[in-house]
Amino acid sequence: MIPSEELSVLLNKLLNTDILSLKEVGGGDISRAFRAKSLKGDFFIKYHSGSAAFDMFEAEKTGIEAIENTESIAVPEIFKVVRYKGAALLIMQYINSRPANKEDFKKLGEQLAELHLNYSDKFGYTRNNFIGSLPQPNCLHSEWIDFYVEERLLPQIEMALRLNLLNQKIPKKTRIKEVCRDICGSPKASLLHGDLWSGNYLISSGGTPYLIDPAIYFGDAMIDLSMSRLFGGFGESFYDAYHDIHHRAENYRAQTDIYQLYYLLVHLNLFGRSYYQSVIHIIQRYFGK
Repeated sequence: MIPSEELSVLLNKLLNTDILSLKEVGGGDISRAFRAKSLKGDFFIKYHSGSAAFDMFEAEKTGIEAIENTESIAVPEIFKVVRYKGAALLIMQYINSRPANKEDFKKLGEQLAELHLNYSDKFGYTRNNFIGSLPQPNCLHSEWIDFYVEERLLPQIEMALRLNLLNQKIPKKTRIKEVCRDICGSPKASLLHGDLWSGNYLISSGGTPYLIDPAIYFGDAMIDLSMSRLFGGFGESFYDAYHDIHHRAENYRAQTDIYQLYYLLVHLNLFGRSYYQSVIHIIQRYFGK
């Protein structure tokens, strides 16, 4: 764990400016997070000492830059990703933010829909990344269901079995694919945020929506909407604005459940058996007991 004084000295050198103050803040569920005030403005710093820290921050940088390149929705500017004494730092623009109102959610919905209009002919991405602190494989596939089952559901199911977090009989891969194909169909491969919960967007003090902490890949746009609803949702003005651009699926609820299964498995593997019943409920409801 790096002392604040040592971090201030390091930031002075990295940013070539005087750090006026350094305060630990929220926003780092996996990493420690700091706000640094300097003569050049304010910076947001993530610090992580895990063995995969540098790779995690490099993947986050790649995701931020990919979203930025679409010119659809704002993201913080990334300044540096550096290794330091077996740890890593990610230095980015600090965004002064405020709670979202109805109009903010409308803008966020519109701009997320614009992000999802960026398509690929393959599902996945050119590099693997992370979902939370867990590896997220992104091997390219021509078919969505092959990607979703083989790169999303099965790795998390296999991890949960290894960790003894699942002890029920799991359906065979062919059965999982059959059900997913019936419910989810053959969507286009949209650029996704990949981890769109309420902690991963900001509304700036000026009312601009920002996306942060992406886990990007090309997949079904419903993935982002499903994750957004897992812990309470973003407000109906968000969904109304989004569906003015992308039509609402007829089996919306079933798709939401199928895609939330991935995130519930991730939470099961990260945080333990408090997510077990939610996982088993979806498996039994859609794939049989």
